[in-house]
Amino acid sequence: MAETAEKIARHHLERRAYVYVRQSSMKQVQQNREGRENQYALVERAVALGWARERVNVIDTDLGQSGQDSGRPGFRELVTAVSLGQVGLVLAYEASRLARNNGDWYALLDLATVRGTLIADSDGVYDPRSYNDRLLLGLRGMLSEAELHLLRLRLDAGRMRQVERGEYRQRLPTGLVRLPDGRVALDPDQQVRGAIALVFETFRRLGSAQKVLRRLRDDGVLLPRAQSGGLHAGQLLWRKPSDAAILEILGNPAYAGAFVYGRTGAHPDRRPGEPSRVKRRRPEDWAVVHRDAYPAYISWEEYLANQARLADNASRYDLRARGAPREGSALLVGLVACGRCGHQMRITYKSSPRYFCHAMSQHYGAPSCLNVHAPSVDASVVAAFFEALAPAELALLEEALAAERAEHGRVAQHHADRIARAEYEARLAQRQYQAVDPDNRLVAAELERRWELALRAIAEAREAAQRFAQASPPSALDPALRAQLADLGQQLPALWESGRLTAAHRKELLRSLIRRVIVDRPTRDTLGLKVVWVSGAISELTAHPPIHRAEDVAGYDRFVSRVLELSAEGHQDVPIAEKLTAEGFRSARGLGISKALVLKTRRRYGQASLTEQFRSQSKIGGEWTVLGFARLLGVDRNWLYRRLERGELIVRRHPITQHYLIPDDPALVARLRAQLPRESDF
Repeated sequence: MAETAEKIARHHLERRAYVYVRQSSMKQVQQNREGRENQYALVERAVALGWARERVNVIDTDLGQSGQDSGRPGFRELVTAVSLGQVGLVLAYEASRLARNNGDWYALLDLATVRGTLIADSDGVYDPRSYNDRLLLGLRGMLSEAELHLLRLRLDAGRMRQVERGEYRQRLPTGLVRLPDGRVALDPDQQVRGAIALVFETFRRLGSAQKVLRRLRDDGVLLPRAQSGGLHAGQLLWRKPSDAAILEILGNPAYAGAFVYGRTGAHPDRRPGEPSRVKRRRPEDWAVVHRDAYPAYISWEEYLANQARLADNASRYDLRARGAPREGSALLVGLVACGRCGHQMRITYKSSPRYFCHAMSQHYGAPSCLNVHAPSVDASVVAAFFEALAPAELALLEEALAAERAEHGRVAQHHADRIARAEYEARLAQRQYQAVDPDNRLVAAELERRWELALRAIAEAREAAQRFAQASPPSALDPALRAQLADLGQQLPALWESGRLTAAHRKELLRSLIRRVIVDRPTRDTLGLKVVWVSGAISELTAHPPIHRAEDVAGYDRFVSRVLELSAEGHQDVPIAEKLTAEGFRSARGLGISKALVLKTRRRYGQASLTEQFRSQSKIGGEWTVLGFARLLGVDRNWLYRRLERGELIVRRHPITQHYLIPDDPALVARLRAQLPRESDF
């Protein structure tokens, strides 16, 4: 006591004494009350050391927080007060109460040394400025951190032994219950089992968690949740479906009958002293997997397929996931990969659908790789898909309609179960209300409120069932469509264009055979496509997207020469366009040649058509046109046409245009000039 009195000086007593109270978890706060009382008793120790009771501050805001957590608000408050020189003495039951990591512990010791603050525990008072006391405090901090590590090792080792023996009891998800003898069984509540099975069945048919969510929402289905904590601990609640609830059901291996330990682990980037961070592990990295440990809702193979489908649905725009099929018009979203950098291409729908890749620009500031016309790529790949399906005979649509009818029946049963449950709970609430003593008004009022809530739940359940009943159930396949499906390989192209298949359905069909489509652009007007089928085979295709300039089309010079050649021969623009289309020429924005393109090309190179020449020129090939000969004689063209009709004028017709050509004969000119004065119609 004399040594302790020597350490406590007047300037220490002039400051405040701080008592720091902490317990590591809420379970300790609830159950280990004696330990907490021992820490609060340090106030009396501070008074005994000479501090007035009103000058003793208690910091207990860190109850339920680990000593490894550097973000404790109470500890930060203590460190702030010490750094400001307001604290003469810090009291804690033991060093482990202040910190469980050396970083926080030595930071507090350094501040206490600078400010001359004493530190006390249940054993004594220590002055950090004293070498011996500082050495002892440092050793206590190290032992405290090591003690926590050893405790965790022993606890983890004991837990793993239980896991290996199969004696470890996990918290079971909703739909599975543990019997008094320790065995696990399916929930005896038929409605709970039906709701869980409905989620798996809907995902099996739709293949997307978001689609499952929207379908359950539209059908008014509620999902069960067995509360393990909080206000409603131990109760079964029915909630509106959410994406988190559906993903939890689809991702929990217990529904596949498997006991799994080690699904999560410490995050590799977590630093010492940071709050706990966990990372989900891949199935192949799970520590322990015991199959067939529980009764199953689905098979283990279906569970693995569901996880692969969910991972594939993730829209990460990389080659590991293709994304879920959606309603956009571009059919190969998630399947198209850039042939230059290898990244997955994205889609934009601004003016027209286009696949683009800007991965190199985003990561390295380089120019974008590709930006291609999506319908051109889709058309080529769909044609190859039809060729691959030609020998197959499928009846997928009929199976899908049958699955929809089965699901409709399950949803109807769900609503019936919901009404039956609500009616039972209402009857139970009524019996409880009628059995209570009327004089006990507080209890009677609460039971009356529960009865009213139960009656309201009945009304809501019946309204939801009525809304679902008003929706038309899926119809069976009509005979005409059944006949089309007799040979789906031949009928699929017509069915594809009939409008009966949505964009999402078309994408699902393409994904059934196609794994990846690699796109490159060897020339401006040509796309090179490599279709990677699910079998591993590769098909190489070519597509011609629309471009802006006709000069960039392959073979443009040959096209121009053919236009000028055919025009010089006397062919009109429409026959020229038809002939060049048949020869395989194409325009910048289409697969054929139009009359307008021929006209534009002729005028660009200054060549008029023979028809235009006959209408504007006097001579063609050394022979007179009707227009030129009439001007030569100074007469109207009708004067010449009347003599042509009477056979007085010998001419020939152009072999293609059939226009008249008059020979350049001076005798003919003289003879006709001689007739001019005698003609009354001149």
